[in-house]
Amino acid sequence: MTIRWGIVTSGKISHDFVNAVNSYPDKGDMVIAAVAARDKSRAEEFAKTHGIPKVFATYADMAKSNDIDVVYIGALNPDHYPLTKLFLESGKHVLCEKPLCLNFKQTQSLINIARNKKLFLMEAVWSRFSPSYIALEREIQAGKLGEPQFLEANFGESILTVDRLIKKEMGGSAILDLGIYTLQLAQYIFKDEPIKVTAVGELNDDGVDLVDTVILEYAGGRRAVLNAHSKLKLWNKATVVGPLGRVTLEAPFHFPDTVTHVDGKVEKFPLHKSSLKYNFVNSAGLVYEALETARCIKEGLIESPRMSHQESLVLAKLMDTVRKQVGVHYDVDDLEF
Repeated sequence: MTIRWGIVTSGKISHDFVNAVNSYPDKGDMVIAAVAARDKSRAEEFAKTHGIPKVFATYADMAKSNDIDVVYIGALNPDHYPLTKLFLESGKHVLCEKPLCLNFKQTQSLINIARNKKLFLMEAVWSRFSPSYIALEREIQAGKLGEPQFLEANFGESILTVDRLIKKEMGGSAILDLGIYTLQLAQYIFKDEPIKVTAVGELNDDGVDLVDTVILEYAGGRRAVLNAHSKLKLWNKATVVGPLGRVTLEAPFHFPDTVTHVDGKVEKFPLHKSSLKYNFVNSAGLVYEALETARCIKEGLIESPRMSHQESLVLAKLMDTVRKQVGVHYDVDDLEF
């Protein structure tokens, strides 16, 4: 069963996704079958770069096509909901970049559609499929830390010149673009929903959060302290601490290739090479979420156990809570979906 991918938008993250898949030596029978973008000339250039056989002039044309089975959506945050809805309603499976939507209501709506149509839908939290994260999970399950009690995670980059991160109409938000990685890690470690969320932040003149500090308190005294910063480059490591020791996901913690274990051993997880350059660090790791998507589709699953619909709902709820506490409001927050 060949899994035929359609790529929705031809921007930087889509380039990295396709590059990661095409250059992976064990990708099996996955193929990148088509690309669509608002600007057809850009889509044609993208197709030429990556050897993609078909270019669609519109997203609607791709959605109606029988040439693809699943789409990867690498669009701007506000476009995630309408594009995912379009492809689900056209009978296509969807892997959509994080954040899946701008808020909880949109997220719930898409999940309802996917469930009703029995189609696979996953938020592209690629961290969950990192070999480093799986190694961390095994170390916790083996009891080497004891029960995790504390997490510290920091993600900061000096990116105030990136419009999509600082403009409200483009879905700009430090918590949605950077902080989501810290939030998902907390949920990955502690599993249940926090009993208390405390957030403080700094907004720009457009009402977009540039800096967020979030404390998540869980039952039993467990706690996560999380920082997202779009003005400063931070340490960008994450440390999980239990009564028996600590494990550190070295920078970049959101997809690390190095882990420092409880016993102090440093383990490397090298990524595969490509002849094309990537736009973002460790983007070769994007292939793992593609492999998981293909596996789930072949097995008839509509969600991945490693990044489930419920996980996306919890993340959306947490991001809504943080935005409300720091004072970020989108127009779509006033709408029903």
